[in-house]
Amino acid sequence: MDRGGSHSSSRTARRATSTSSRTIDRAISRRPTHPGELFADIVLPELKMSVTEAARQLGVSRQTLHAVMAGRSAVTAEMALRLGRFCGNGPGLWLRMQQSFDLWTAERKLDGELDRIPVHQVAAR
Repeated sequence: MDRGGSHSSSRTARRATSTSSRTIDRAISRRPTHPGELFADIVLPELKMSVTEAARQLGVSRQTLHAVMAGRSAVTAEMALRLGRFCGNGPGLWLRMQQSFDLWTAERKLDGELDRIPVHQVAAR
């Protein structure tokens, strides 16, 4: 983010919240990082650990871990618990990263279709 006094991010945030049919700010054009990529590109090299050894320690198959690292499989709540324990940072980061990735992907898949769905303001009770 620009810390040099630019207000473009606040304008973007206002635009995102004022467009009620959008759940994600379309100004975010870069695909969020899949949590498996973070694990593959940062965690394992930092630990100088093989995928086989990491899978063993996580209690999953090598194939399961490979699928997550390649972005072919989502980080489930169970996997987030395993990764969070393994990395010492808890499951939240892994689930938030997966949620961001999934929402970004789904929004692009549904491009245009969401605009045809009416918005109904419902008061919370």
